[in-house]
Amino acid sequence: MGRQGNSSARGTASGSSTVRKPGPAVYRRRRLVAGGALLLVIALVVGGFALAAAFKGGSQQASSTQPSAADPAASPTPSAAPPATPSTAPSPTAAATPTCNQNLVTVTASTDKASYGAGENPMLTLKVTNGGTVPCEVNIGTSQMEFLVTSGSDRIFSSKDCQASSEDLEKVIAPGASETANFPWGRNRSADGCKPVSAAPGGGGAYYIFTAKLGSRASPKAVFQLN
Repeated sequence: MGRQGNSSARGTASGSSTVRKPGPAVYRRRRLVAGGALLLVIALVVGGFALAAAFKGGSQQASSTQPSAADPAASPTPSAAPPATPSTAPSPTAAATPTCNQNLVTVTASTDKASYGAGENPMLTLKVTNGGTVPCEVNIGTSQMEFLVTSGSDRIFSSKDCQASSEDLEKVIAPGASETANFPWGRNRSADGCKPVSAAPGGGGAYYIFTAKLGSRASPKAVFQLN
């Protein structure tokens, strides 16, 4: 009987095998582990987004620093253009400007009448003509003019003998144009240096010659008669 009772007691103890519930400390540890894992997952997710954003921002910044073809400040500086070299092509030769031929500037002499009566004073005219095809500049001042009256070899009168003053007068004469100067002669004689001359030219139908001079130019003779 005593042995059976022991066996029954052992059988009862082994047959019941009740499960022991974990204590509060175990639950706290499990909750801490689960909470830590959750925080780790959240941290990984947030970190992934931040890392992705960082990579995206870095990519945009890197791309923005690349030079743009439309940005002149970022475009490479153009190299200096080579200095221009003069053209070797021959330039057309300018036509030479025609110059005045002073040999074509002529002087003529004339009187207002062919014959003068007693007491009539002849009007002597000096005329300068440009016979060339281009304008000519000519000195027609009193420093160049001379009205000379002769009779044969007798020098009767010169406007230079008693000329008080003389001056230059440069004037451009057009092709074919003329300039004239008139001198009224008082039918008197003159001498170089305006020396007094008492004799007078004769009348009675005598012929006289008027020669107009301008510098080195001299006119053909103009003949007139004094009565």
